[in-house]
Amino acid sequence: MTHWDNSTRAVDLRVAAVDEVLDRVERSLQTRLNRDTVVRKRRSIGTRTDRDTWVRVERRGLDRIGVQGGDGTASAEALRGIAKPAWRAGVAWRDETEPVMWRADETELLPGAPVGSAVVSQDPQLPEEWWAALNASMDALAAQNTNRIATPDTETLTQELITGTVHSVFPGVDTTVTEWRSAHADFNWANMTAPVFCVFDWEDWGMAPCGLDAANLWGASLAVPALADRVRSERRDDLDTRDGKLMTLFVVAKILGPCAEPADPRLGPARETADRVVKELQTG
Repeated sequence: MTHWDNSTRAVDLRVAAVDEVLDRVERSLQTRLNRDTVVRKRRSIGTRTDRDTWVRVERRGLDRIGVQGGDGTASAEALRGIAKPAWRAGVAWRDETEPVMWRADETELLPGAPVGSAVVSQDPQLPEEWWAALNASMDALAAQNTNRIATPDTETLTQELITGTVHSVFPGVDTTVTEWRSAHADFNWANMTAPVFCVFDWEDWGMAPCGLDAANLWGASLAVPALADRVRSERRDDLDTRDGKLMTLFVVAKILGPCAEPADPRLGPARETADRVVKELQTG
């Protein structure tokens, strides 16, 4: 019997050895992975298959799975009216030496390339049809219910987490959430395509305060003021709600918090917006 403690070792899949993991995925899904197309991220690996599909492999600690399991991509297949790649198959297993779950999900290929990195530094010049498709998908998602709870950055989104994050930078703000809606929870420029809009990487979706996705995308756009303004304009109905303002502070707190980069061009716009939003929450 294998024994381990309850701590999960930090592993960066951009540099970790993963050949054995990919071999297991090939056997389980009965496909060949094109190793020349592998895209490595900190906690996931993506690659094209020999049947023109895409496989994403994720490593997640058992302590970050929660009661809903780690099947975000598969469960998102039940969502309707959203531009996203169709899910085809999945496999999951428990690591033999650590308290970790590996999961691989096979989906359709994306209709285009990701818009950019998670946080963009230049305007992607998106067509009007793209913005219309984004709005339609976001509205459709918010209208659907689930028993899943969103897990941004693999942390289950609770009232306590929101309060702790916001108060770490903005103490004294009333952080009570009044409305929860379905959200992607990792809504940034690296997880959507252009020129055809499609949103992918659904591992963390679930119920979240109204405005979380809009606030995330706005925060990822702050280095390009015109783009951030466009996001705010398109999603004003979300961001101007009390919960939307709270989610704006939630995102800003992560930008301005202890891990803030002094050279981050988003710092100034984030502080300016935070000053305004805090005042609005205190007087509204």
